[in-house]
Amino acid sequence: MAKPALFASIDIRGLRLENRIVIAPMCQYSAEEGCMNEWHLIHLGKLALSGAALLTIEATAVTPEGRITYADLGLWNDQTYAAMCLTVESIRRWSDMPIGIQLSHAGRKASTDVPWNGGKQFPPTDALGWQTFAPSSIPYSDSCVAPTELDREALKRVRDAFAAAARRADKVGLDMVQLHVAHGYLLHQFLSPLTNHRSDGYGGSLENRMRYPLEVFDAVRDAFSSEKPVSARLSATDWVKGGLEIGQTVVFAQELERRGCDVIHASSGGLHPSQRIAVGPSYQVPFARTLKQNLHVPVVAAGLISAYEQAEAIVGTNDADMVAVARTALFDPNWPWHAAAHLGGKVRAPKQYLRSQPSRYRDLFDTE
Repeated sequence: MAKPALFASIDIRGLRLENRIVIAPMCQYSAEEGCMNEWHLIHLGKLALSGAALLTIEATAVTPEGRITYADLGLWNDQTYAAMCLTVESIRRWSDMPIGIQLSHAGRKASTDVPWNGGKQFPPTDALGWQTFAPSSIPYSDSCVAPTELDREALKRVRDAFAAAARRADKVGLDMVQLHVAHGYLLHQFLSPLTNHRSDGYGGSLENRMRYPLEVFDAVRDAFSSEKPVSARLSATDWVKGGLEIGQTVVFAQELERRGCDVIHASSGGLHPSQRIAVGPSYQVPFARTLKQNLHVPVVAAGLISAYEQAEAIVGTNDADMVAVARTALFDPNWPWHAAAHLGGKVRAPKQYLRSQPSRYRDLFDTE
């Protein structure tokens, strides 16, 4: 039987990925003052044994006010850096899976409670809240506090914070940085005409709305080792009339590629409470397909990918170069093992687990 496309290797700026399965960043809302703790070691350590090609650390705030919640992960000072070093070093002792990180600023969607408590936004006067910042002073909803519009000096501070976080990620020894330009957070807010009403050089035309996210990308690309890849996660559409659409996202992605972006991760939505998303298996794959048709760099597809044949078809038919799994991996941390067994592929497994290989899958684990 031919080798499954899902289990073919791929090289990205010198980084060898053993297959096409990526563990997407998943917020855990369990950090303490931005610092990783034992939960992150358990969570990430488990996924680092999954057989996937790449593990991505959750959305990590570049400033304290850039957190979605008070319990978000950060990488803005020596303390957050030291905590991440400890966690990553512990994982690396037992797993050689490449590890990336998603750098983010929540913008107007910051200062909220954790999801299992309802996720409401806290006002700046609350002990768990703070004043939010955004391209324009437009609240996310009627129940939210209006953010402060970022002036030129604040834009520079945030840009420099992204670069500083990328340098810290490099010192931690992470293999890839992903810039979060999706799901309604700050850089996505600059791109969308629904949230960017600026009258300066950062608002108005698509060229102007792209300017700040591109400046941040350039700063991150310059700060991270040139031998390592930098990717970007994009919301291809806002799913709202008058918002960002796939054609505009293609233009932005092409400019990212021109500036040295190595991978585009296709997602969607998250910007506006009026979004109407046609959710279903592979519902975001058409966005990945369109981006791939217009780019030369690899594209990652995401969105309710949980079946083995589904993932194989996405890669095998060239709709995308890789698939990202998130909730699927939480529900089944060994999903890549099971996909390989089903499709006839091979995965890496820890020596301690080799005896778990069922007799009918004698060639499942790669022991080299």
